[in-house]
Amino acid sequence: MLLKCIAIDDEPLALKLIAGYVARFPFLQLLNTFEDAITGAEFLKNTPIDLLFIDINMPDITGIDLVRALKVKPMVIFTTAYKNFAFEGFELEAIDYILKPIDFKRFEKAVEKAVDYHQYKTRPAAEQADESLYVYSEYRMVKVDLNTIEYIESMEDYIKIHVTNAKTVLTLMPLKKVLEKLPADKFQRIHRSYIVPVNKIRSIQNRKVKLTDIELPVSESYLDFVRNWMKSR
Repeated sequence: MLLKCIAIDDEPLALKLIAGYVARFPFLQLLNTFEDAITGAEFLKNTPIDLLFIDINMPDITGIDLVRALKVKPMVIFTTAYKNFAFEGFELEAIDYILKPIDFKRFEKAVEKAVDYHQYKTRPAAEQADESLYVYSEYRMVKVDLNTIEYIESMEDYIKIHVTNAKTVLTLMPLKKVLEKLPADKFQRIHRSYIVPVNKIRSIQNRKVKLTDIELPVSESYLDFVRNWMKSR
């Protein structure tokens, strides 16, 4: 595997640092670096890449606007000195958002996320569904192991993914959309607000599904699932 990448930053020293970091990874190929966003954008029109390292606050055009304008978007890692652009990075589903000065360990972590996500996206759809779910949370892409999901809860425009022995993952996504990303034989919607892993259901009684540590309601629309589950026991 070889990921083609470029870096765009109006600070020459930042570009030199990123180029040096990239050179430490044999699976990254740095095609070019650009000190202005316009020239970088022109390059991207004609040259497909896998990964883009880009500053946000630049004089001619912001990194946010450049990425938003791309017809074909590569994986993006934003590099910036400003925290206040984090939500825009969230909207564009960037792989990561690194604050300057860039530490190598932090850079390495972002690159590992990009590689992991690239491998996930290039696998057959069936393999993607069997292993993990990728969602955007806390301004970066997060990998959720399907086996750790206890249940998924809708909170208007957001969902909360409750996972075993770890922090709850909050992401901007409707429940219907996340259900489409999950294997249909392993996850079931039981209510307008809840999705549960079928193999973690302990019992169903009085229109309530008992999981390991919680009971969740079953709405009228999903009673067929309850009947089928009870028949299969």
